[in-house]
This record gives sequence, structure tokens and C-alpha cells, in this order.
Amino acid sequence: MDRVKLSGYSYVRNGLRLGYPFLESIRSVLPICDEFIMVVGDSTDGTREAVAALGEKVRIIDTIWDDALRQNGKIFALQSNIGLDACQYDWVLPIQADEVIHESGLPKIQAAIEQYDADKKVEGFILPFLHFWGDYQHIRNSRRVHRFETRIVRRSEHIKPFKDSQGFRYFPTAAAYAAGRPNRKLRVKLIDTPIYHYVAVKSEAEMKGKMSAFLQRYESTDMENLAAASADFKFQQVDRVVPFTDSHPAVMAARIADYTYTFEYDPSKATWKGKDRFIQPIEDFLGVRFGEFKNYKLI
Repeated sequence: MDRVKLSGYSYVRNGLRLGYPFLESIRSVLPICDEFIMVVGDSTDGTREAVAALGEKVRIIDTIWDDALRQNGKIFALQSNIGLDACQYDWVLPIQADEVIHESGLPKIQAAIEQYDADKKVEGFILPFLHFWGDYQHIRNSRRVHRFETRIVRRSEHIKPFKDSQGFRYFPTAAAYAAGRPNRKLRVKLIDTPIYHYVAVKSEAEMKGKMSAFLQRYESTDMENLAAASADFKFQQVDRVVPFTDSHPAVMAARIADYTYTFEYDPSKATWKGKDRFIQPIEDFLGVRFGEFKNYKLI
């Protein structure tokens, strides 16, 4: 029997300037992808040239971002759709520009796809997340970060990015997708290999630039306060982080070696939102997450 084939895709704009490990992200999954589609927005920092240097297995689609699309980060879903629509194989691995997969997890992903390919009830797979904060030795693990998200889906005209492309939903018709409803959560299985989410492993100046660029893609009645918060970003303004002592993906070795900032977490300076400071220890004791948003249905 032939091996089940997998398409990978992602999108990026000015990834070099904003400090995204998008090249490492692509390289981390290339061994199991039969093709990789990279949607490159109109960049001015050499991002496109860097992607092109990865070789023929990576196909570039050039786009121009519409700065008017600010509702709920719609521009991100649009870029994701462009990549998804260009994929040609039955299974698709969407990975974002700051996400990397450890080489030890690749055989698990391939095995899961092979195992459930014939089971049409399975529409995708969720993976656990490690959210790195400040440096490569700390991860944020409070109730404010998501524990799992869908990162492998069947290629289908009905499966589309949901809202800002963080997850996916099933839409019965094109009209339903255009309207944002009705939709249902995907039926998924868990693959126990983590996404290394390097969400906040850059200089504070790069983090401010990243947050500013991100906020430009959203409409909000509180934009002034959000912009002020991004301009005043400090790594110490975080609720909870814990040490990370395991290994990183091999593709990250050079970037990690070049990183000079050391984050020293001070719990006394922890910044909690609302009642989180009191809810967190209860969740830790019970092993549950109250009110957790699950953008999927685990089967």
C-alpha cells in the first residue's frame, strides 16, 4: 500500500524583521511533507528570498495584504485559506510561523495519519502546545494559554480556518463559511507530540514590533489601551511560567545558540488577570480547566 501523503502550509509577512522562526518551522516538518505551500505576503525584509532558498519542495504563493481587513484578524484566515486551497494531498498540516515540531514527533504524526486515513469520522488531529516565554528555558503554562489546537486536517471543501486561523471548523456550504455560520467543531484524535510555540522568544523590542503588527490586524474599541500595552511590553509582565528542561527541535539549534537574553522569572511580579490568581491553584489541584475553549471535539 502506498504511503498516505501529506501537504504542509503556512503564511508569513516580514518574518525576518519580526523575529519569527518561520524557516525553522518549515524545515521541521519538511521530512514528512510531500509538498509545502508558503504564502508570503508583500514583505520588504528578504523574507521571500529566504523561503525560496529552502528548495523546490517549498512552493511560494505571493500575496498582497489588504490593510482594511481588520475584523477579527480576517486577513490571517484569508492567507490561511490561500495556502489550504493550494494543497493537493488528502491530509494537510497547517503550521504557523512561530511553531516548530520536534523531529522525534514526526513518526507519530505519520503513523496517526496512516492509522486513521480510512476512518472518515476522524477529520483532524490536535497536538499539545508548549508556549515558550522570555527564553528557551521557560514555558508559560497558566490558564490563559491554550493547551491543544488542531494542526492536522483532512483536505475538504468543508473544512476551513475559523476566525483568525488559529483553528478549523466544518462548514456545510460556501455560503455558511462566508457568513461565519452555521458550523461545527471538527472530530479529532490526539497525537501526543507537542507544538513548540516560540511565541515570546525574541528581544523586547522585537516583541513590541510583533504585537504592534498583530494589533493592526484587529478592530477593537480598546485599541488605544492595547497599543499602549504593546509599547510597554516587558517579559516580567506574565502570570506564570515554569522551567523547561527537555530538548528542542534540532532545527532550532543555531537560533538558540545565538540568543543571549536570559529570562529570570520573579513570581512576586506576576501579572494575573481578573480572578485567575485564585482559580489557577484550584485548577492545578483538580486537574481541570474551567471554561476552557475547545475548538474541536475529541473522539
